[in-house]
Amino acid sequence: MAEENLSVVLHAKGDLRIENRPIPEPGPNEVLLQMHSVGICGSDVHYWQHGRIGDFVLKKPMVLGHEAAGRVVKVGSAVTHLKPGNRVAIEPGVPRDMDEFFKRGQYNLSPTIFFCATPPDDGNLCRYYTHNANFCYKLPDNVTFEEGALIEPLSVGIHACRRAGVTLGSTVLICGAGPIGLVSLIVAKAMGASKVIITDLFAERLAMAKELGADFQLTVKKEDGAQVLAKKVKEILGTQPQITIECTGVESCIQTALYATCSGGVVLLVGLGAEMTTVPLVNAAVREVDIRGVFRYCNTYPMAIAMLSSGKVNVKPLVTHRFPLEQAGQAFETTRQGLGIKVMLKCDKNDQNP
Repeated sequence: MAEENLSVVLHAKGDLRIENRPIPEPGPNEVLLQMHSVGICGSDVHYWQHGRIGDFVLKKPMVLGHEAAGRVVKVGSAVTHLKPGNRVAIEPGVPRDMDEFFKRGQYNLSPTIFFCATPPDDGNLCRYYTHNANFCYKLPDNVTFEEGALIEPLSVGIHACRRAGVTLGSTVLICGAGPIGLVSLIVAKAMGASKVIITDLFAERLAMAKELGADFQLTVKKEDGAQVLAKKVKEILGTQPQITIECTGVESCIQTALYATCSGGVVLLVGLGAEMTTVPLVNAAVREVDIRGVFRYCNTYPMAIAMLSSGKVNVKPLVTHRFPLEQAGQAFETTRQGLGIKVMLKCDKNDQNP
């Protein structure tokens, strides 16, 4: 085993370093993984640029990365379902306590959950990483490492569509065609949505959305009024959407989502913006529009793997840039500039394939 464990470590706001760390030993219920592909998420960039997200504040150096897949190289003494050589997708959120949320199957809401690259927990943008074996999922032979890494953002889309109640024949509006808007689109179509309209400021993102199956695309401008946009959505769709999945966190977009959704429908808030937001709450209330939130996801990895393996969804077009781990700085800068869709870091020197 190569004795270096190159890791991408955030020391403080704006201070991103590539450094060597010791290769960890797996605990009894853990596996040691040789990392292969790790996607860069908007949250990784946000921690780098701002040093915090809401109440999660960087106080000590932290390894970034949580959209990941790798190969098992060593198993802990109590691990029976995995063996060296297994290719796995890594679910980054691991509950620490069997609390009420865990028992209810909503372990993502457990206040003590471990989550990769959320302070103070280290992520997996490195060569070698240990993780709880129960949260490592075997990849079928026809699912690539990159697809395995993309299960993490895909999970957000699955959880969002489940929470929103997307089903056969649903009409759906998606606000924002970034990575999360696009995975929400892919999943909504796979779950049977009949018509999906997606909005964004950038034409190239909407072109990608069209390629991924969006029925309608609407280019918006920053100065567009929320009610005007809601009217446009209805005109294009021919009806008000039953479900709106809001992926931007921008106040005006949340307003549009509420105005656009049909009475008795659901607005699902995925994007995170300002803590306090002004919205037409009375309009939504008197029309019985349900407003629901999501926090990450839970119980999504088996479904995601089945969707990918069966060919029901295709996430491969989402990866637009690839960099070797050594070029992490350049990769982060590419993501910060908003170039392409998903930037993938390749952590295995001897295997840079998807």
